[in-house]
Amino acid sequence: MLLTDKTAIVYGAGGSIGGAVARAFAAEGARVHLVGRTRETLEAVAADLKDAEVAVVDALDETAVEEHLARVGEVDVSFNLVTRGDVQGAPLTDMAVDDFLRPVINGVRANFVTARAAGRRMAERGSGVVLTLNSGSAHGSPMMGGTGPADAAIDTLVRNLALELGPRGVRAVGLWAAGVPETFTVEKLSAVNPAIDAAAVQGIVDNLAQMRMTRRNPTLAEIAATAVFLASDHAAGITGTFVNVTGGMVVR
Repeated sequence: MLLTDKTAIVYGAGGSIGGAVARAFAAEGARVHLVGRTRETLEAVAADLKDAEVAVVDALDETAVEEHLARVGEVDVSFNLVTRGDVQGAPLTDMAVDDFLRPVINGVRANFVTARAAGRRMAERGSGVVLTLNSGSAHGSPMMGGTGPADAAIDTLVRNLALELGPRGVRAVGLWAAGVPETFTVEKLSAVNPAIDAAAVQGIVDNLAQMRMTRRNPTLAEIAATAVFLASDHAAGITGTFVNVTGGMVVR
């Protein structure tokens, strides 16, 4: 198994992608710590796993993150998948300042807080992997509000972390994943774009598939498998970059 005897923390483990990644990590032998703000969703994921630890921690709270890591002890993989509060579906000229800035501020803060806490400990040991995920929208994302700027900031954070931590044996890597149908519900999408209904969700799924080089939407299992690979020693030569799991919707 690729992650035998490794300890992994998944921030945002109660979400669709976070839960899939946590299950995949555990299936490959990792000891998984499920972290998020809602105990019920975390425990639902933990019910499928053996010996998973659940902790209610706000990734925006640096004191809470540091205290949790102190309890965990050594960590090999830190994966940040927390939600940022993105608001989409409106032109920038019609968007409230707070709605635009929220994903930028929350995304950068959460990733910085968790990466800094894990990176310090990993650097002391001389090994570890800091992972994150965004939509790959940094180079143009019309009608998506602050999503593009938030992704751009996190892309840059990953590169700088890799530069600074690389000489101390720590890798920093990200995944680009956009429009995963298994994560779509009217409730979730309407929180980002209030105009969404069931017919609109299906239309989005169909349209997304046509936007990809593969003409098919990536699955949760495929994204989780990529995360497992990046967290493993098989990816020891990969750092300071994002792996594109969008099916070719994002081209770099």
